[in-house]
Amino acid sequence: MNLTDLVNPHILSQPVYEPGRPIEDVARELGLNPGTIIKLASNENSLGTSPLALNAMRQALEGAALYPDGGCIQLRARLATRHDLASDQIVVGNGSNELLELLGHVFLRPGDEVLMGTPAFIVYKLVTLLFGATPVEVPLCDHVHDLSAMAAAVTDRTKMIFLPSPNNPTGTTNEASEMINWVRSLPENIVVIIDEAYAEYLDKEPDWSDLLAAGRPLVILRTFSKIFGLAALRVGYGRMNSELAGLLQRSRQPFNVNAVAQAGALAALDDHDWIQRCRQTNREGLEQLELGLADLGLPFVPSVGNFVLVKVGDGKVLFSALQRVGVIVRPVGVYGLPEWVRITVGSAAQNERLLSALAEFRGAM
Repeated sequence: MNLTDLVNPHILSQPVYEPGRPIEDVARELGLNPGTIIKLASNENSLGTSPLALNAMRQALEGAALYPDGGCIQLRARLATRHDLASDQIVVGNGSNELLELLGHVFLRPGDEVLMGTPAFIVYKLVTLLFGATPVEVPLCDHVHDLSAMAAAVTDRTKMIFLPSPNNPTGTTNEASEMINWVRSLPENIVVIIDEAYAEYLDKEPDWSDLLAAGRPLVILRTFSKIFGLAALRVGYGRMNSELAGLLQRSRQPFNVNAVAQAGALAALDDHDWIQRCRQTNREGLEQLELGLADLGLPFVPSVGNFVLVKVGDGKVLFSALQRVGVIVRPVGVYGLPEWVRITVGSAAQNERLLSALAEFRGAM
């Protein structure tokens, strides 16, 4: 029997997401001490996890024999209060990635078109292809989403549009008023997803309340993986109108968010001092990296996230060279940027080590 004869044909051509390399894998491959390796590849929080969240998660482990709250009732209530919404307008997922897939389950079918910028988070394209829809990619303009070009690309087959703010991998964002007016200008039968995975790093977050109140098919995604430091727990959420939320609730698996993740997320929301510290540390780290990159003569895209996109000549060559000295960054050839790497903002010491390694690499060229 040939197993491939049994599978859905499109699965055989489905691209596979490649995450940043784990420290343990690099250490094992190159014979390095894991404790000496720094990972600046996956946009994780350099300060770690909220202390309040860690304590809450340890307590939650005492109830590990019981199933979690299958409706994330407490977490949804807290998030609804935070965003001045009703609980039935919040859907919680196993990371915001699960919500992207749920949107595909609910809305996408072969023949549909899905608009997205390029380069942007590759999972938008992966989800589109997974459900047999057609990705329509609109090039960024000066590393920022070209909203006019995206609007011009809308056809009667356009079912969904993705707009990240800030964008991964460029670290850029459009002006809030521009985005809001752009959404208002779109046909009302198009589902618009605003991915705000890095929004907590912004000085001012866009206010989507009027559009949500108007009942537009609009989804605002957030994650606890970035500034809250809960990447290992996989918990994210979406804000939307209650009708749309009800559709996503129908499509998700029961108990999709574990109890430890729910406890950590609830506590992290209350750790206001931690969030302010993370935001300030990130600002300082971004400035340190950007000043250092400028001194090295390496072009970069000014970022409002917790990472920076840097032009290095050959991303794969630099990626390999840095790994050999225990520094992991992210090559972005898969985004059509073979000359670039994406570097996460680390601690001050990690940033300095990265800049020193880049200087040595430049000197050896």
